[in-house]
Amino acid sequence: MTHQTVGLPDDPRAEVAEPSPVCPVEITLAALRGRWTTLVVRELLRGDRSFSDLRRALPALSDKVLADRLAQLTGAGVVDRHREPGWPPRTRYRLTDAGRGLGPVLQAMWDWGERRRSLDG
Repeated sequence: MTHQTVGLPDDPRAEVAEPSPVCPVEITLAALRGRWTTLVVRELLRGDRSFSDLRRALPALSDKVLADRLAQLTGAGVVDRHREPGWPPRTRYRLTDAGRGLGPVLQAMWDWGERRRSLDG
């Protein structure tokens, strides 16, 4: 997997002059865009959660931003929204297979940032 705007020198996909929406890295970045998104994914990597569970885990996150992030992640195919029958209606959020695949991506980003912080600090 090579980022089209960076790429490896011998990768023909690196021969582009601007970012492309079909670039695998751009697709990943689009799915993770916005503040709080990675923390919502982190919480869902721990298991299925309700909206209330996520609010308790991330108390500084507003309801509006949480709802926006969940809608964005659902639209990106990262999160499934499951309504449970009954009253009051309950909704659970869980990662799709694609969403669970973001675990190693987030770990790699953490590791890279940790190395940078060590160099800068």
